[in-house]
Amino acid sequence: MNSNTKYSGLYRTAKQLLRHRKTVVSSVEVSIAAVALFLAFQLRFDFNIPESYWPHLTIALLIGLPIKLFFSLAFGVHRHSFRYVCVQDFARLMMVQLCATGTGSLILAWIVTGFPRSVYFLHFLLSLVLTAGTRAGAMFIGEFMLRQRIGAKHRNAVIYGAGAAGVALLRELRNNPSLLYKVKGFIDDQRGGRGYLIHGIRLLGRGEDLPAIAKLHDIEVALIAIPSAKKGQVLEILDHCCKAGLQSLTIPGLGEIMEGRGLARQLRDVAVEDLLGRSAVRLDQDRIRTKHKGRTILVTGAAGSIGSELCRQVALFEPATIVGYDMSESALFEIEQEMAGSFPKLQFCPEIGSIQNQQRLAEVFELYRPTIVYHAAAYKHVPMMEAHVFEAVENNVFGTLNVAIAAGRSRVEDFVMISSDKAVRPTNVMGTTKRIAEMVIRSMKLGSTKFVSVRFGNVLGSNGSVVPIFKRQIASGGPVLVTHPEMRRFFMTIPEASQLVLQSCTMGQGGEIFVLDMGEAVKIVDLARNLILLSGLRPDEDIKVEFSGVRPGEKLYEEVSTLDENVLPTYHDKIKIFSGGAQSWIVMEKQLNQLQHLCAARKFDELILTLKEIVPEYNPSSEVLRRAIQPKEPDFSMAEIQAGMIQ
Repeated sequence: MNSNTKYSGLYRTAKQLLRHRKTVVSSVEVSIAAVALFLAFQLRFDFNIPESYWPHLTIALLIGLPIKLFFSLAFGVHRHSFRYVCVQDFARLMMVQLCATGTGSLILAWIVTGFPRSVYFLHFLLSLVLTAGTRAGAMFIGEFMLRQRIGAKHRNAVIYGAGAAGVALLRELRNNPSLLYKVKGFIDDQRGGRGYLIHGIRLLGRGEDLPAIAKLHDIEVALIAIPSAKKGQVLEILDHCCKAGLQSLTIPGLGEIMEGRGLARQLRDVAVEDLLGRSAVRLDQDRIRTKHKGRTILVTGAAGSIGSELCRQVALFEPATIVGYDMSESALFEIEQEMAGSFPKLQFCPEIGSIQNQQRLAEVFELYRPTIVYHAAAYKHVPMMEAHVFEAVENNVFGTLNVAIAAGRSRVEDFVMISSDKAVRPTNVMGTTKRIAEMVIRSMKLGSTKFVSVRFGNVLGSNGSVVPIFKRQIASGGPVLVTHPEMRRFFMTIPEASQLVLQSCTMGQGGEIFVLDMGEAVKIVDLARNLILLSGLRPDEDIKVEFSGVRPGEKLYEEVSTLDENVLPTYHDKIKIFSGGAQSWIVMEKQLNQLQHLCAARKFDELILTLKEIVPEYNPSSEVLRRAIQPKEPDFSMAEIQAGMIQ
């Protein structure tokens, strides 16, 4: 018979017995009490019980066993799991033994004369040891049978980090054999003393020793259990794992742990987000819930990276309705399906339309009458907008204006526009149009609507961002193309950015530009090399990093504010307000009319000059300037064309 089949049969038999748990456990408890009492008498009389004491043993059994059964049922011993035994279970078993032995001793002392008193103590100790031993034995046998029944090869692993998280992970892996990891030891850079035992598992050494340790113990995977690790520490750990040829998995940070169901089941590959070293976002959830609960929220660009995450984050605060407005049919369908699965009680209404279509916007606002609008729709790709200047202005400037006017006419309470750090001293059309959009929002005064902007840098993993591009290049074998060795950008995660946008909505009084704390700028070449490292490969050896040159409109360093903007704190340490003199609506309206006329007439050179007049700090790229000054093709009338003058 196959061993797996044999153990599977034993496992099924054990499960059938546990269907009658109360009877089985009670029988075991009574049997243990009987054996412990018999052994106590044997020990008391050196395994030669005098005939005159056999009646004492019989009376003790008749009285003690019902008492033991009563207290076992009273303390609910039969409800304890045999697979997962903890200190609290042993404490409860001790209470059962104390109560049973104490009660039995009082009754026996009252009705029996000459009962050996040392038997009471011996019986207590033996009952406790046998009961605890039975529990521990059942737990080990259960684990063994489960491992045999699963029949899968467990992977040899080390736990990197011998702190509280590492010990908790070890405990959970022991209690869940189906997770298929066999822990061979701990690795810890902070603790000395190789050979030190932690819950019976040896501390094998430091991270620098990992290649030798992996070879000696046939290790396949490193389980990183340092949820508070900083960026530099994570990189160092990954480097050690890479040199040892190990797969690296990590447990999540505190925020993810609180939402999950245990450490071991949340083990995942180390992600690029872990390398940012950003602390978890602290939100004033009461304010956000008060703002959003039971309200109708409209999100433009709802199918995009930021817009879709805004929908997910808003849904957590129990709005009545979320209206997702986007012109991408397929992507909007995807977020609709996701929201239906994740938030079945929420009414999510997908609406297809462009922010450039004033009539469509008016229809949607009239139908839903939203309370809050999050305006995330925009053209954001810098090089592409350098080649499509008219489209960038029409969408980012006039599209924003259209949504703002529709919001004001519908008496929306709060309007929040998503801006970009590229709006600061812009060197590209995309950043310039976002800066003008900020100016439009600051100058808007329509009814009681509060108009604010939220400015932040790049988000990891967004559509068209460098991370997905780098991953595709790594998957194809390289090279990974970086524009310039000194190119730096601010990064934050999409959930973090979206959460802080919701928090900003609770602060706005109208006219503010909120700027999110982006931390330190990250060198793009370092990000590329770290992604290669995360893939289990060696940068510049397995995958080459090459430089392709700065693209049109890009600058080496991004900024989050200009020198003439005053920085004001808020009650949230990751959100600041940049204030300054706002453009009057009269001046703004005149400039917008001029922009609109130039877009309609397709006058490229005059449009660039007007953008420069509105945003004096705008420094057009050489490509845009070249297009603005190049000789123009002669205009021909339709009559001349029809006359055949043009061949």
